[in-house]
Amino acid sequence: MNDYSALDAWIDAHFDDEVKFLQQLIQVPTDTPPGNNAPHAERTAELLKDFGFEAEKHAVPTQEVNDYGLESITNLIVRRRYGAAGLTVALNAHGDVVPPGEGWSHDPYGGEIDNGAIYGRATAVSKSDFASFTFALRALEAVARPAKGSVELHFTYDEEFGGILGPGWLLKNGLTKPDLMIAAGFSYEVVTAHNGCLQMEVTVHGKMAHAAIPTTGVDALQGAVKILNALYAQNTLYQQVTSKVEGITHPYLNVGRIEGGTNTNVVPGKVVFKLDRRMIPEENPVEVEANIRKVIADAAAQSAGITVDIKRMLLANAMQPLAGNKPLVEAIQKHGQQLFGEPIKAMGTPLYTDVRLYGEAGIPGVIYGAGPRTVLESHAKRSDERLQLEDLRRATKVIARTLADLLG
Repeated sequence: MNDYSALDAWIDAHFDDEVKFLQQLIQVPTDTPPGNNAPHAERTAELLKDFGFEAEKHAVPTQEVNDYGLESITNLIVRRRYGAAGLTVALNAHGDVVPPGEGWSHDPYGGEIDNGAIYGRATAVSKSDFASFTFALRALEAVARPAKGSVELHFTYDEEFGGILGPGWLLKNGLTKPDLMIAAGFSYEVVTAHNGCLQMEVTVHGKMAHAAIPTTGVDALQGAVKILNALYAQNTLYQQVTSKVEGITHPYLNVGRIEGGTNTNVVPGKVVFKLDRRMIPEENPVEVEANIRKVIADAAAQSAGITVDIKRMLLANAMQPLAGNKPLVEAIQKHGQQLFGEPIKAMGTPLYTDVRLYGEAGIPGVIYGAGPRTVLESHAKRSDERLQLEDLRRATKVIARTLADLLG
């Protein structure tokens, strides 16, 4: 397809409806945890029906969800088939988000518009791409309906916990097997690779005692401090392990949560901390985990009476570029440059996402959608998350044009 003016014009004419759709999605909370996200899927399906899109509702069994630490998940698939057999292109965005936290100047569930931006939790990541993908598809069908192939919308609810009960569950159960896929992202780059992530819970055991007679106990906190210092020392070593993927630098380890002890006047008998280890695409996750376990064990051995339990919470592999993603990358770069007036780089990101699960199933994909240049600008996972409405408009056009190219 060479003339995209009709697609662009349709999106401009219906942009107010697109913004309203996004506002309605923001106004149904999907805080994860606790992860009671089935109501949002129900609301999304209702809204899609108004556009003539029938959403299949795939409820993950309650026990599976509860065992995972969440409350409810219903994943949605909209299938649109056109004439003869051809490529199936999937568009995936996730509706689950971290809780809003404090410090907002706008209602995190209001979808308020201020100075050309829409505010609220998930405006940037990634309810915005529920909107961009839906309206790109609507535009395609309205003015450039393909003669062959199909498009699927995958709206899932388990990105924050790793995706196993989102895209992973749909793929494992044979509910989808697209040829290509685009997942929610930002407008100024097309992401072809991302970091992996290992999360672990470490429990350090000592022996409680009265603070007046500390020698009768074993201080779990002192043991934990030695372990933490040994882990943090790894970050210096990680700086020497660099990635060849543009946008990704080196591995990093973060301890994000610590709890322990019973009272001020008691020698702590137990300390629990949770760590997050980002892995560059070139690293082997098995080796990474083995190394961290060894660092912890060696540090614990320096404190008499200290024992340690280590539990893996999450292992998300890196997203590796698959050769078949070239048509996606080229189409998005071409249209992105035309609409944004600047080159759209193909690069990696230090984040991890559930897109890797499509790659592991042999489905080439990229990350692209509505958003700013950086996560920092978007305020994702912070207060006042926001999205410039012009980025939403232009990203929708990029996706619509790309679909027209792939299915034309």
